Amino acid sequence: MSIIETDAVLHESHRDNHTHRDVNGGWLRPAVFGAMDGLVSNLALMTGVAGGSVSQQTIVITGLAGLAAGAFSMAAGEYTSVASQRELVEAELEVERGELRKHPKDEMAELAALYTSRGVDPLLAHEVARQLSRDPEQALEIHAREELGIDPGDLPSPLVAAVSSFGAFALGALLPVLPYLLGATALWPAVLLALFGLFGCGAVVARVTARSWWFSGLRQLVLGGAAAALTYGLGMLFGVAVGG
Repeated sequence: MSIIETDAVLHESHRDNHTHRDVNGGWLRPAVFGAMDGLVSNLALMTGVAGGSVSQQTIVITGLAGLAAGAFSMAAGEYTSVASQRELVEAELEVERGELRKHPKDEMAELAALYTSRGVDPLLAHEVARQLSRDPEQALEIHAREELGIDPGDLPSPLVAAVSSFGAFALGALLPVLPYLLGATALWPAVLLALFGLFGCGAVVARVTARSWWFSGLRQLVLGGAAAALTYGLGMLFGVAVGG
């Protein structure tokens, strides 16, 4: 094998072993979080009510009400949170844009000093900063990434965040209600389906973590099951107290 072929193999091997998981989670983290939130909260709500020995109709209405209330609450909260964050970022970008317009040499020197502090030769750092500063929009992007840790072209959308949270929460919260809507008359099918859903969500989370799928699935199943068991017990206690 020639040196060129050996280098090619080594480069390919390095590339294959140097890929990383999406540590930010992208769309997966908020979607799975919303689904698990809907699953756990609605399952706990329904088991808590069922523990009070109420009618099947009351359990179903409680589950549907929990689904609607939780989904709208998640969507509103996510929209407000992301919108506020975006407005803050845009305000800071406007400040930086103004500084680049009024004090371009100072901003260029600041960027050069930043590169120098990271080990770049001062003359080279100054030349890199000078070339990057020729385009105002590129300079803004560089300064935003270096100083604020953000990408001006990749700001989150409040609407997308709200719709995603609504859909994910509603989907998760639907699982405990679904058996009743399909004709079930006991609580156990709802609990069983919800626990399977929790295990599945936990397994999906393993895609953005270093844990194995079965460990993540079991962990979420245990936590969700514990929440449901505790609320069922509290429902029984409250039911006895109110009934007595």
